[in-house]
Amino acid sequence: MSVGTVFRGRAEKKVAAAGYDPARLPPGQYLTEKWPVLHAGSVPDTDLATWDFRVFGEVESPITLSWDEFAALPKSENMQDIHCVTRWSRFDARFGGVHWRELATLVRPKPSARFLVAHAEQGFTANVPLEFLEDDNALLTTEADGEPLTPEHGWPLRLVIPGKYFWKSAKWLRGIELRATDEPGFWERYGYHNDADPWREERYGF
Repeated sequence: MSVGTVFRGRAEKKVAAAGYDPARLPPGQYLTEKWPVLHAGSVPDTDLATWDFRVFGEVESPITLSWDEFAALPKSENMQDIHCVTRWSRFDARFGGVHWRELATLVRPKPSARFLVAHAEQGFTANVPLEFLEDDNALLTTEADGEPLTPEHGWPLRLVIPGKYFWKSAKWLRGIELRATDEPGFWERYGYHNDADPWREERYGF
């Protein structure tokens, strides 16, 4: 019996003991009730009075919103499982924020828009196909588990992208750039897999 098989068996037993369906756990993952803090660099010092958020690139009408303007957009909520490349998974995480459809109405994406690059503080970027931002569970998130995001988890705004390892859900989000072509993000340039599908264990690109 391989080490991976033993790990999987133990992880699934823990999931079942917690009352969940083990089929919800991607391969190579283990269940945690905590939300570990992981990021490159330090937590930025944000002043909402000067904070802004841009949507630009392959759009008809680029916009720049202040915090008050962003906060006035219609809100959505959802619950979903999240999976980190470092192998932890957290079930039934609750998020609240603004769905992309609210911004798409304002900026009117061009037919050429097929990918996005999320731009965050300190030069961090993350890339996904636009269809993942259009998913019903994708959010530009301001709240988690019924409370405002903490600075360590991306306050005031983070991206939440379902169906990908969680590094694609960029913290401290400051902009969305729509593109006709894909562009690797921060972690992808360091060797992480461009697609980041946890069910295929797409952790690294080598």
